[in-house]
Amino acid sequence: MNTSTPKPPAGAPIPGSSYKPTDIPRRTVDLPGAAPRRPEGYGAPAAAPVAAPAPVAPAPAAPLASDQRRLIVGRDISLNGEIGSCDVLVVEGTVEAKLRDGRSIEIAETGLFKGAVEIDEADIGGRFEGDIIVRGRLTVRSTGKINGSIKYGELAVEAGALLNGEIGKYTPAAKPAAAPAAPAESAPAPAALDPIVVDG
Repeated sequence: MNTSTPKPPAGAPIPGSSYKPTDIPRRTVDLPGAAPRRPEGYGAPAAAPVAAPAPVAPAPAAPLASDQRRLIVGRDISLNGEIGSCDVLVVEGTVEAKLRDGRSIEIAETGLFKGAVEIDEADIGGRFEGDIIVRGRLTVRSTGKINGSIKYGELAVEAGALLNGEIGKYTPAAKPAAAPAAPAESAPAPAALDPIVVDG
């Protein structure tokens, strides 16, 4: 007579897989700053814990492309007004505005900008009408046309581009020197004149 305790029946394996009823995955939670853990019983046997990687010094604070404030005015779109706090302006439609506090403007072949701009760099492939001051490099493509007052730090013009108006080199405005303090003793003020009385 067999007195051994019967074992529970093992589940039938699923054809084509290595899953066994004892391979139940466990949920693990990764903590910030800790090395990711692999759940035990899931795939390979558990390995010895891995030491956390040494902290990496942060990269210099260079602006990433995703960090830039970018405005794109698409084809067949018109925009009027004043644009502030825009790092990169891309014009494919029509913009009538004053742009301040910007880094770069790009006008596509289909774009038209009317107004005033003071900026670090400009790439003109369409039309610009108004006053443009580029502290750095102004690039005018073969399809570009500028009509108005143009100041530039560095100029690159492709054959076929049109520039019309007052064109000159940009020179940063020198900050005015502080006026000398007025001397403590100034020249005496002219004496008040006695009123003239006419007897009639």
